[in-house]
Amino acid sequence: MPYRLLFLAAAALTSAGIVLAVVPAWVRAAKERGLVGFDMNKPGRPRVAEAGGVWAVIGAVFGLFVLEALHRYVLDEFYYPVELFALVAMLLLSAFLGFMDDILGWKRGLPRWQRVVFMAPIALPLVVIKAGKSRMALPLLGVVDLGMLYPLVAVPLGVLGAANAFNMIAGLNGLEAGMAEVLLVGAALYAHIHHVAFVPEAAAVMASAVAAFLYYNWYPARVFPGNAFTYSVGAYYAALAIIGNMEKFALAAFAPYFAEFALFLRGLAHGVYKENFGRPQEDGSLLPPYDRAYSLTHAAMMAAAKLWGRATERNTVALLLAGEALWVATLLLLALHGAL
Repeated sequence: MPYRLLFLAAAALTSAGIVLAVVPAWVRAAKERGLVGFDMNKPGRPRVAEAGGVWAVIGAVFGLFVLEALHRYVLDEFYYPVELFALVAMLLLSAFLGFMDDILGWKRGLPRWQRVVFMAPIALPLVVIKAGKSRMALPLLGVVDLGMLYPLVAVPLGVLGAANAFNMIAGLNGLEAGMAEVLLVGAALYAHIHHVAFVPEAAAVMASAVAAFLYYNWYPARVFPGNAFTYSVGAYYAALAIIGNMEKFALAAFAPYFAEFALFLRGLAHGVYKENFGRPQEDGSLLPPYDRAYSLTHAAMMAAAKLWGRATERNTVALLLAGEALWVATLLLLALHGAL
């Protein structure tokens, strides 16, 4: 056991260390080459380096390699190599496709359904290894056995759905990375509670990389995550749930994204294709972009204004992250008492 904890610590430090070391250089290079975006929630819309989240993915990949190498060379054992290398392949695929989206602007030039089709390959590593179990526990439905439909249909749909949904709650400094951190730590703790092998370590390695990236992405952000980050983290989260047979918890913890989709549909019904950005004021406060909430970010701005007298980017993000953390903590308490 001490060896395994040391191996995990080494892997986590590797993933975080790479991010901390490389992102500052990426910020300089991105600005020099014009790979920047506008920070829409600040007066004057300052320019910020784009697509830096790809280094969180790279950091996690090297962390996973270190984890496997230490088990192999020190203990002379393989540590779930099939699952680990499937995760690595999936991360690299999703990061590549997301990065192409970031630098070529396909997210602006292609309809959403075409982008979903374009991203279909990211689920292939899990399909190839027939990851997960066909019997899974789902909220409201209970235990369902899908047979061969699970690896061939449910797994791709789950991975693609999570990858695309994860960037719906976005647009404010630290929001995407913060939500990722809460979900990954929650997945690691849930897997540990239920004695699921490998998943706690895999979740912790990615969480370490995300935490290091969050250092640069927190308000005021020096770098934006980009779709390379959101696609990869969403897909990775779904993959952990599949490998660990944790679909019930993963779907429950993902509840804010279902709420976000419902609010998005509400906006479409009112002729609004919602933006997550607020209307920045000269004093640093934010006003919601619409009179009604068509996103959780809008609802959080309205709630922050009532709680603190005005909404800012920081208290809006803090409110959203606190809400998700409280929800995940509730699910973990249920798991500790055998109710989930």
